[in-house]
Amino acid sequence: MSNERPALIGLDSLNPPQREAVEHVHGPLLVVAGAGSGKTRVLTMRIARLIDQAGVPPSRIFAVTFTNKAAGEMKERVGRLLGQDPSGLWIGTFHSLSARLLRREAEALGFTRQFTIFDEDDRLALVKRLMEQRGHSTKLFPPRMIQALVSAAKNRMTGPDELANAAPFDRPAQVAADVYRGLGPALKSQNAMDFDDLMLHPLTLFGQRPDRLAYYQERFAFLLVDEFQDTNTAQYRLVTLLGRHGNVCAVGDDDQSIYGWRGADVRNMQSFQQDFPGTKLVRLEDNYRSTQIVLDAANAVIEENKGRIGKTLRTRRKGGEPVTVVATADERDEAEWIVKEFRTRSAKGDWEYREMAVLYRTNAQSRAMEEAFRRAGIPYRIVGAISFYDRREVKDLLAYLRLIANPADDEAFLRAIAVPRRGLGESSLATVQETAARWGKSLLETARGADMIQGARPNVREALRKFAQLIDDLRERAVSWPPAQILEQLIQAIDYEQVLTAEGPEGVERWENVRELVASAAEWSEVVEPAEDDPTTPLERFLSEAALLSANDAAHRQGPGVAGGGPERPRGRALPPGPRRGAGERARRGTPALLRRHHTGQGQAVPQLGPGSAAGRGTAAWPSLPLSAGAAAGGDRGEADEQPVGAGLGWRGDPVAGRLTRSGGAGPPTAFGRLFRAAEPPNRRVDRGLLPGLSALCERRARAPPPLRQWDDPGPHGNGQESEGLSQV
Repeated sequence: MSNERPALIGLDSLNPPQREAVEHVHGPLLVVAGAGSGKTRVLTMRIARLIDQAGVPPSRIFAVTFTNKAAGEMKERVGRLLGQDPSGLWIGTFHSLSARLLRREAEALGFTRQFTIFDEDDRLALVKRLMEQRGHSTKLFPPRMIQALVSAAKNRMTGPDELANAAPFDRPAQVAADVYRGLGPALKSQNAMDFDDLMLHPLTLFGQRPDRLAYYQERFAFLLVDEFQDTNTAQYRLVTLLGRHGNVCAVGDDDQSIYGWRGADVRNMQSFQQDFPGTKLVRLEDNYRSTQIVLDAANAVIEENKGRIGKTLRTRRKGGEPVTVVATADERDEAEWIVKEFRTRSAKGDWEYREMAVLYRTNAQSRAMEEAFRRAGIPYRIVGAISFYDRREVKDLLAYLRLIANPADDEAFLRAIAVPRRGLGESSLATVQETAARWGKSLLETARGADMIQGARPNVREALRKFAQLIDDLRERAVSWPPAQILEQLIQAIDYEQVLTAEGPEGVERWENVRELVASAAEWSEVVEPAEDDPTTPLERFLSEAALLSANDAAHRQGPGVAGGGPERPRGRALPPGPRRGAGERARRGTPALLRRHHTGQGQAVPQLGPGSAAGRGTAAWPSLPLSAGAAAGGDRGEADEQPVGAGLGWRGDPVAGRLTRSGGAGPPTAFGRLFRAAEPPNRRVDRGLLPGLSALCERRARAPPPLRQWDDPGPHGNGQESEGLSQV
């Protein structure tokens, strides 16, 4: 009799390469997955098949996704495939899984399991204070710059001495190295870790405790890592340590490596086959999202990169407008051209304003676009400006919760005690900090002994005592109370509604955000269940999730709307057609969105992409910038929510400055490789057609242009007139 289990997970919906990746069980597997090729389906079905067919307990699977939201969705899909919840499955981002591991092992590193996870603002405040304590000017050396240098060194697994020795004459690097030396002890004294520590501390643990490494190597018999091209040095090291057994599945696309500025190293993906001998290589090259015309353009551009693993995307979707390349004189000319296109498209009935979007890489680039939209009378809105968990009122309450969970968190103390105002000025808090340093105690513990603080006024001592008592009372309840109940008690105790509404209309809006926070905490308690071996309290788990929530995850929790284009946006999925699904009242009235800091990848789709970068014009940055490929929602084959938004949506881009936008204007049909150039106005070039690569593009641009049609400004009524005297290649 056969010991093989009956198949519950059907593979009929998979194409041959997808099926090959799903059916592979033992040994290293590298899946090179192009955008829109169904990698999420492959990962989901692979996990389900490991559990269903190979008999692997969910608790022995370690699956890494790019966002916590993606992890939740993937776990739900696995549960639907299995017909039951995969209880015990470790799935999440590198940071969330590392935090989960460290909650169990914190004592071995000198922390408690209640350690706080500092976000960027918390770490920035600490860096600034360390600079002041060590005599470094925060004007000459901006703390944010120093923080970035320290973070980059941590991601490279570079110590402070190595950082200093690498650049002995670089003053900012020397300052960063000095701050770096003090940052670790300062964090540890507050029982806190920053995001970089979440990756480094497990490596430290495994180096100091080989028995714990052996335990986790045995526990996690199978590792799966998504977006492998965006792993940094520490993350790759963690994978190689835990995956010593070789059952590692890495999924990624070296053509979409766009987070080098954040420490990601595409060489990790390229080195995988050397570091894991016997690796099986599977290429997912069938794209289910875009038209061939878009894929040809993306393929033509990315093939200029000679160091890639290599793949060629293909699709059965035909048609679509040709890619159009636009080179403008400056940011104002660029904005005027975009406005003209929007007005023309709207007047012709192609799309409403709410169905258009402009994406750009830095916030400073929005100014010219906003001015042009205002002059033209086109309504617009900025998307992705601030995430829910970054709002002042939310961070204030989270600071209270952090202090309740971790009394050693001095950063949380300083923020919480200032809300509401308690008659404690900077000088009073400085006295408390000096006393705490002299006593060798945390700020909260110092506040408990307020009567012994020399030089403190009676009202200051009273305020400190009451604050400490409030935290201690809530801390007693936090052992059993859910987070929402703690929040309600806290809000009532500090009369936070009155504090906010006294600020006027803006305060009323902030109060609505507070209510949303309480509601989300209550919802969290209903849907999140602790793992069997999780020793943390509900409040500690809630704070971990809030701290690890990326800006993208937070945006998805805030309800309908056009998805923001920040660097933490989900990878491998199109920006959803927000206005089609309900992007808020302004969008329903017809408001194009300006999406901030969008980083595209090959084959990645958005409804409309705008030429963005004013900086760096005239530089040959094109080979490193992959074109976005198409406009469709979703990414996996056959999913109901992954139907194309609109067939044949092409793209525009500037190969010099790396600017892209949705193609517009009727334009004549073109054969592959034909480019069209406008000679009017003299400082703007428009090339229509598919991009055969940088060298061919430059060669064509060197030719003298024959006549070509171009639409002039449609005017207030949108009646476009054809220009004369233009030329066609």
